[in-house]
Amino acid sequence: MLRFAICVAGIYACFLTWGVVQERVTTTSYGDETAPKKFKFFIFLNLIQSMIAAMVAFIYIKASGRPLAVKSMPTGLLMKYAQVAFFNCIGSPFGYAALKHIDYPTMILGKSCKLVPVMLMNMLVYRRRFPLHKHVCVGLITAGVSMFMLYHHTEGSSKAAQSNSFWGLFLLCTNLAIDGLTNATQDQIFHAYSQYTSGQHMMFFMNAIGSVYSATYLLIHPHSSELRQAIEFCTTHPLVIRDVLLFAVCGAIGQCFIFYTLQHFGSLRLVTVTVTRKLFTMLLSVFWFNHILSLGQWLGVTMVFSAIGIEAYIKKRKTA
Repeated sequence: MLRFAICVAGIYACFLTWGVVQERVTTTSYGDETAPKKFKFFIFLNLIQSMIAAMVAFIYIKASGRPLAVKSMPTGLLMKYAQVAFFNCIGSPFGYAALKHIDYPTMILGKSCKLVPVMLMNMLVYRRRFPLHKHVCVGLITAGVSMFMLYHHTEGSSKAAQSNSFWGLFLLCTNLAIDGLTNATQDQIFHAYSQYTSGQHMMFFMNAIGSVYSATYLLIHPHSSELRQAIEFCTTHPLVIRDVLLFAVCGAIGQCFIFYTLQHFGSLRLVTVTVTRKLFTMLLSVFWFNHILSLGQWLGVTMVFSAIGIEAYIKKRKTA
């Protein structure tokens, strides 16, 4: 229980910082006031992120005295790493594309339902079965977080909702399905190759192979000049280099906690942490700054904590 609490604290701390730095990188106007420029090279940003994460994972593996064991690795495991890295790379572009057709609150609401595709992909693709209480907990958490987000007032949200389109919702559902398939495949790797892999090994190979995918796209895509433009931007505005590296380092350290949680507690527990992160962050803000929650939000909070209580109770009964 202590290990899980440390993982949760690490994920929250790293990715709250990561989110702030990401906003700074993508919204800061670099250069002089007469000709401000914003950094809009997201594939290049993902490439730097994955390269730094692979380096951190490699250092972690070596520091813990474990071998990388590439030569003795089963071919099937390497193919699985390549597969999950591919899913991880193609998922985010669908999310970015969806935001062009739907409003941000709808995106957040969709992301709050991520537990459903994770469980669904585990069941459909890898034929895994979950006990009844897991289905109940997933349903309660999904409904609770969705209600909390739905009743959270954001300025202009009613106007923005009118801009949602079926195409945007389709792109969002595709993004969620790919995310669910990514997490389900990670679970399957740990289940089938537990003697050959660890969270740190998966982190290294996923990010290393993902870096190859991103670099290949940037180098050979006939209609993309993103790599050249990104390098020119960093040369012209060197301050962005600091922000990009800070973004990548925060994400890499956060991934250490994520892959440890994934290995020892599974994707459903991990996604529960990431899905409820915003809820707990907003609850902290409520108690710290005396904000007021609506009745619908309190009902959502009650549903989430009920699910957490059921999970803890069932686990305690099993270990008793």
